[in-house]
Amino acid sequence: MTHLTALTTLPPRSHGKLHIAAKARADGVSALADLHQTGSAKILMTPARDAVEGVILNTSGGLTGGDTLSIAATAQTGSRLRLTTQAAERVYRTADDTTARVRNLVTVESGARVDWLPQETILFQNGALRRSLTIKMASDARLLVVEPVLFGRLAMGEVVTQARFADSLTLERDGEQVFRDASTLNGDITALLDKPALGGGARAMALVVFAAPEAEAHLDPIRAMLPPTAGVSLVRAGVLVLRALAEDGYALRRTLIPVLDRLSGDALPRSWRL
Repeated sequence: MTHLTALTTLPPRSHGKLHIAAKARADGVSALADLHQTGSAKILMTPARDAVEGVILNTSGGLTGGDTLSIAATAQTGSRLRLTTQAAERVYRTADDTTARVRNLVTVESGARVDWLPQETILFQNGALRRSLTIKMASDARLLVVEPVLFGRLAMGEVVTQARFADSLTLERDGEQVFRDASTLNGDITALLDKPALGGGARAMALVVFAAPEAEAHLDPIRAMLPPTAGVSLVRAGVLVLRALAEDGYALRRTLIPVLDRLSGDALPRSWRL
């Protein structure tokens, strides 16, 4: 008698790491200082006169349970670095109890600037994501961050009744923590977002952080741009924070793009307008 032994195979995992650094040349122009990429994390450099600009790609096509992605971005003294993504990052159904893990680190040295402008992250039914963004910056540096998230695609009739989402952002200036934000949604996210005190029926949300010596000057002009589902405040001297809710991704972009245009100095990457 022939005995067959069943082999247990793990689902394929995707792992990616990316490190990119910009420097200021003697003539003041920003240039690439360092680039290292492994696994599914890749970057496409795009032409820009005022900054080192790159489009980040996850070649696995999305994230699922057990996948890991790590990005470290540094703007060295006096340089400017601008990063976005090729398209929305998708967090697909996980086949087990594992979670996709994303860890990002942004360092902004004296007189430098980073624009961290990823497009939307879309969380699908049974998706599981834990993501963190840590920012370390000098007091005279400048930083613009946007993190938009969609819970399913409303136009496709998708409903997220079971998923896990944990997201955090920590901002340190000269070694002192000046802002921290954390969001956690588990289970029936659609039902949670339908609650008036949480989402009021929203299926999209975003966090925008602008840290710069001139941040306060943007407070009133941006407040005048916002719909009733968004708000902005100066949480600390030089730190502007905006939160927005919207019914879907299209409505969220209508809120975000004018704000990002203003805060980026009309330098929003082209991928945001496609």
